[in-house]
Amino acid sequence: MLAHGAAALSDTELLAIFLRTGTAGRSVMELAGDLLARFGNVKNIIDADCDSFCQIKGLGQAKYCQLQAASELMLRHHKAALGRPDGFSSPKAVTRFLRGHFSGRKHEVFACLFLDNKNRLIACRDLFQGTVDGASVHPRVIAEQCLRLNAAAVIFAHNHPSGVSDPSQQDIAITRRLVNLLDTLDVRVLDHFVIGYNNEFSMAEAGML
Repeated sequence: MLAHGAAALSDTELLAIFLRTGTAGRSVMELAGDLLARFGNVKNIIDADCDSFCQIKGLGQAKYCQLQAASELMLRHHKAALGRPDGFSSPKAVTRFLRGHFSGRKHEVFACLFLDNKNRLIACRDLFQGTVDGASVHPRVIAEQCLRLNAAAVIFAHNHPSGVSDPSQQDIAITRRLVNLLDTLDVRVLDHFVIGYNNEFSMAEAGML
């Protein structure tokens, strides 16, 4: 890893470095392989609950907590990057943060990223849960948050637990409604991301805003 960088390592090798040691009769590489065989991929390992994780012989609550802490550190790293003046210059930086933010969610969550007049992140708030439509997303709440945080711009995001990132007609309708409302408050809507399992959809890139 020191010679070639962490990206050159396989999932099994990265997990082996994290686990450090194996168990009686099982090397650390074999233990890492057991984890991948049980959960399928790294995302599922991180998203697993403690009981499921600890079902692998040789793993316990301490390792589970370490893994969750490492995941949270990465999320905070991405969040800090969005606080820089150039934080939103790359859509990839935003989607990396959003993927971490929605990781492990079993239900649909509508989040809002509030930005200052230099497009730096002020706060990221989960505002609503459930299907994104006119009944579950309340524009008045979003407007109140914008005023309270003195936000100059916002980015909306919600996840599709089904894994498909294509926006529904309800997604598009509520976005247009929010754009019209926030325009009266001089708050710019920069984008609305729909986050799927291994893909994302940007309404701004699709010309929907």
